[in-house]
Amino acid sequence: MSGFKFCQEPKRVPLIDSKYRKIRTRIPPPGSSRIFDKLGKYESRSMHGQLPVVWDRAKDFQVYDPYGNCWIDFTSTIFVTNTGHANEDIISALRKQLDKELLHTYTFANKPRARFLQKLVEIAPKHLNKAFLLSAGTEATECAVKLMRMRGQTINKSKVAVISFKGSMHGRTMAAEMLKGDTDSSAWIGYRDPNIFNMPFPYPWLIGSGSNGRISRGVWEKRFADDMVSLKKKGLDFRKIAGFILESYMGWGALFFPVPYVKMLAVFAKEHDCLITFDDIQGGFGRTGKLFAYQHYGVEPDLVCLGKGISGSLPLSAIIGRRNIMDLPDMGSMSSTHSANPLCCAAAFANLQVIESKDLVKESARKGIILHRELNRIKEKYPHRVSYVFGKGLLAAMLFKDPKTGSPDCIFPSMVCERAMQKGLLLVHTGRESIKIGPPLTIPDAALFDGITALEESVAEIERESIQ
Repeated sequence: MSGFKFCQEPKRVPLIDSKYRKIRTRIPPPGSSRIFDKLGKYESRSMHGQLPVVWDRAKDFQVYDPYGNCWIDFTSTIFVTNTGHANEDIISALRKQLDKELLHTYTFANKPRARFLQKLVEIAPKHLNKAFLLSAGTEATECAVKLMRMRGQTINKSKVAVISFKGSMHGRTMAAEMLKGDTDSSAWIGYRDPNIFNMPFPYPWLIGSGSNGRISRGVWEKRFADDMVSLKKKGLDFRKIAGFILESYMGWGALFFPVPYVKMLAVFAKEHDCLITFDDIQGGFGRTGKLFAYQHYGVEPDLVCLGKGISGSLPLSAIIGRRNIMDLPDMGSMSSTHSANPLCCAAAFANLQVIESKDLVKESARKGIILHRELNRIKEKYPHRVSYVFGKGLLAAMLFKDPKTGSPDCIFPSMVCERAMQKGLLLVHTGRESIKIGPPLTIPDAALFDGITALEESVAEIERESIQ
């Protein structure tokens, strides 16, 4: 991580008045310091570190502060508002539910919950025929670990090993932290679950390409086999594997697994009678040009974790899976206080209707072609700075490098994010060598181009300033 801190002192910047972006004050605006000071005084610092923008209102693909400034949003509040901020259909559904004066039911039945669950299962692939609702993505991944182990124990009491990939982001609760394979970030737990094993993510730069610049299928298949042999040497008994959990793409860099690697994993899982779970929390609901991001691999998982874009607004997550696995917990033994409440379910049902009615999965794929074409053009323009462009659909990441050493550069992308903010564009600041991009799927083509223009200008200006 870079440790870069965004400046909270108001700075004079060029005024912006495009059709979609407006910067009319110093950035951050002088009045915003009162809010930042209050947050600094009363809130844990773990919530801080984002771009210093005070959100007052957000509509569709734009974010407004109280001081007259307007940004194009390339964050979708980190891939939640796929159907656009304050979507009118979602707001209408919430108003109707508020008028009914039913805001919470715990696990007692309510109509919005039944209607949403039916819709969710109906749009999912047929083999994923039951669902369970929760409040946050990390709850869904914890639930997946529980279900994989419960199912493993129906075969053998010791079949509880779970395999994940180092560097993946599965949440911040205990099992989710250990799934990352980062011993530093999970040191607070005080121990390591001996039945959680971490494999190295198959980054493309770790394997040399062939004469045509591409890595062959056989190379990736061998890589998977070698990774499994390595785990076996560390003491893993394949008979004890309950399942694999994969982030559908590596979150920080929008890196998808090589398809042959995942297909080999699926073959292995079938041969050893273990499950496959995809953590699709960041990638679901049209973000990558398919309804679920895992569908790019052409395999059938047993469980899928969902969240973020599931409701377009309110806290909701889910796990969907095969009926025989989802029904393993005894009645009443797996529940979540707030997740199935009528407000969240009403919003989520409306959200799915918008995705269908506006054909947003197809739109994401179409606009994604534009986004990735333009980002690769910037990469070609600055090959000494931009090392890779990854992602699919309206999900992208640009990875940056030090032009002298070629090593990952965490400071340059942070500076680009700050400059873009000053120009009326919000990007996902990762604190690493990457910038992530994910506008609402409803963004017009013209606004997408305008945002890319601001990004390109920011890269050019920071590059120019760095060599002066």
